[in-house]
Amino acid sequence: MKHAETILKSAHIFTATKTGVFPGYIAISEGIILSIGLELDERLVGPETRIIELRDQLICPGFIDVHCFFSGYAMDFVGMDLSGRQTSQAIHAAINDYVATTAGNRLILGHGLDVSLIQSDALNHINEEFPNKPVILFSKGVENCWLNDADKDQYQFDKHQCYPEAYWRLMKDIFKDHTFMVSQFKKYMNFMNSRGITSVKEMGFDDYYGFVDILKQLEEDDELTLRVNFMSQPVGEPINIEFGKRMRAKITGNFVRFSGYNMMTDGSISQLMGDLNEPYQSNPDIHCLEKVNYDGIAEDVWEADRNGFRFSLHAQGDRAVAQTINIFEKCQRNPDGTLVNRHCITDLELTDPEDLARMGKLKIVAEIYPQISSLYPYDEKVELTERLVGKNRAKNYWNRRKMADENVKISCATDLPLLFDDIPESIYNSCGGYFNEGDKPFNPENTLTIAELLTSWTAGGAYNLHCEDYLGTLEEGKAADITILESNVFNTDMKRMRDVQVSMTIVNGKIVYTK
Repeated sequence: MKHAETILKSAHIFTATKTGVFPGYIAISEGIILSIGLELDERLVGPETRIIELRDQLICPGFIDVHCFFSGYAMDFVGMDLSGRQTSQAIHAAINDYVATTAGNRLILGHGLDVSLIQSDALNHINEEFPNKPVILFSKGVENCWLNDADKDQYQFDKHQCYPEAYWRLMKDIFKDHTFMVSQFKKYMNFMNSRGITSVKEMGFDDYYGFVDILKQLEEDDELTLRVNFMSQPVGEPINIEFGKRMRAKITGNFVRFSGYNMMTDGSISQLMGDLNEPYQSNPDIHCLEKVNYDGIAEDVWEADRNGFRFSLHAQGDRAVAQTINIFEKCQRNPDGTLVNRHCITDLELTDPEDLARMGKLKIVAEIYPQISSLYPYDEKVELTERLVGKNRAKNYWNRRKMADENVKISCATDLPLLFDDIPESIYNSCGGYFNEGDKPFNPENTLTIAELLTSWTAGGAYNLHCEDYLGTLEEGKAADITILESNVFNTDMKRMRDVQVSMTIVNGKIVYTK
């Protein structure tokens, strides 16, 4: 019998093949789970075998986030660090120092700017001093920015349109700095590993501006500690099927893969941009402030589907969800009526229960944001929701219970940097039904069990990525992607759930993070 390189022993192992946990061991060799079971066979133990006693810690399959924007994460670190600089004079001095290190009319970038300075006229003199050199200064979180007139000419920004979905306009310039992007991606991997994430599905605008080549080189150099499945999101150019074909042929490893295409449909319900079946209760003449081009989206989806590519469509409102299902219904189907390609719907904030049943029959994959309620205070979000859509329709918010009951394949995402992965917090939100404060659950009848949610973070993510043959569950012969939580979340009081942390992350048999 082959000796294991590493053996993990714990009183609590969750494999994502069953709903419960068991005491036992996992033996790992050459990046693969060699054996898993209740009683350790001593023949697995050799002179070089490392045995790690985890006692009451919980062993899980590695967690998978299926909707991330590394580019958004990197934007929070571009250029000079302005955090802590509270006056226009301090900002001006920092810019002068930064300009001394840049050449010609190269873009001046900064991050960490205080939002109050953006909202005031304190920085107008910078516009006068740099009339021809683009200056973009981002707030922490990159939700707001200050820019000068040169940006409006070069990047078509204005004070109302400097928002994350528009950043693709300057991505090409930022991505040209390979040294910066590689260093940030390594920090990104370390951060994700510290949260127990072992695989991601990354949204990259258009052709990802050369970053796929960087990922491929990192894979060849054995420097990846995160499996990356890349999706192309057309924003600056029309959908490019030929690019997809090249990527499908070019990146075929187990760490970097091309996963298809991503696109938005509607926007935020809180901004009246979600597309609703019935008008907003607060605005009876409005279903959605902007018309969604479903016909154009459908043509892109069907072209991708004909060429064997899968699509994820972001939909918040119940009409957007219904229209997205209508589009997917006309894609290629198996003899049993299910979709040939694993198309996904992302977000699914407000849904009609009948549409969730349709999703289950077609095997459309749900990409939910299980931490989304962590962004809001309970009273504020519930008041807003009931005011916008009414108390009765609000019962269909975040209806993950109906998804599970209709056998919808559920996977988990953060839309990072909107949210940052925290699996115990996601249990608090999506199993407890809680917001970021208070003891009142919201729509508790719509919540998942802890086992269902952990399965969605693991096996569900692997199914989404079409990698379930080697990822997502703890089984003999599968890749040793493993996350260890410092305590058993099945026995943790919900009020203390958010205190639980990741203690170790293993990718392909290698320990990539320890607390």
